[in-house]
Amino acid sequence: MLAFRYMTQFKHIGILHHPKKADSIILAEEIDRYLSANYPCKIWHESAWEVEAVLPHLKHADLLITLGGDGTLLRAARMGAPHHAPMLGVMMGRLGFLAEIMPDNWQEPLDRMFDGSYWIEERIMVRACVERPGPEDEPPVVICEYDALNDVVVSRGDVARVVRISAELDGGYLTTYTCDGLIVSTATGSTGYALACGGPILPPELRNILVIPISPHLSMDRAIVLSEGSEVRLRAYADYPTILTVDGQVVVELKDGDEVVVVGSPHVARFVRLSDRSYYYQSLMDKLRWTDGRKKSES
Repeated sequence: MLAFRYMTQFKHIGILHHPKKADSIILAEEIDRYLSANYPCKIWHESAWEVEAVLPHLKHADLLITLGGDGTLLRAARMGAPHHAPMLGVMMGRLGFLAEIMPDNWQEPLDRMFDGSYWIEERIMVRACVERPGPEDEPPVVICEYDALNDVVVSRGDVARVVRISAELDGGYLTTYTCDGLIVSTATGSTGYALACGGPILPPELRNILVIPISPHLSMDRAIVLSEGSEVRLRAYADYPTILTVDGQVVVELKDGDEVVVVGSPHVARFVRLSDRSYYYQSLMDKLRWTDGRKKSES
């Protein structure tokens, strides 16, 4: 049981469904009808993929309910974080590290939330900026800028060859990796691609940044955990196009001379949590099936 109560009232609620999951669209309509019948709130729902349709609603949104997997929550975070909109994930994917409730038991958790029995978890995001050399004696030109909740990755793209990536940390040269790519991850992303590459599991509230190479070859093969406020500057060297990937969803083709600058985002992702504050590690063990679910008997 939670020992505290929030007094925040959710008045403008957005429901974001997965466009390729028919059951998520049906559930969005069911949740809409239930909340409209039981609580004084305005509700809208859209596909989480339709950014242009979602953005006009976000100015007034004080809750986003997502129906899908973690990918749907990642999309919602990038859209909702600048507007401080907290998210509540309904698990309709495979692992669901970020989701909070299940699709076959959502009414009771929503009632508890409206009763104030929840807490807000904040997780940092990172911001990736692509800088391209300008004309002679001119400063670099910013090509694009994206926030990520999980990670940003500079990699070799479609060519099955290693790429050389130089890395600077806070303005000082670190090393040049020979690898398939380099991941710059948040604590949230430490259980994703970074974990698959042998990286450490970081607690979700940690505000540090993780740097880890993908399949390094005869170069540094250890993960580095950076302090809050660090800047990572990456440049890929290859005779073929390399790419920047943001949360595994946004892809930018890099040109020769481009640099990717990664810093902490000014925005944070906010999650509505109904479980106990100690939920994280037990949930992680269960989802990864690293435990049989039984507590060790006391001696």
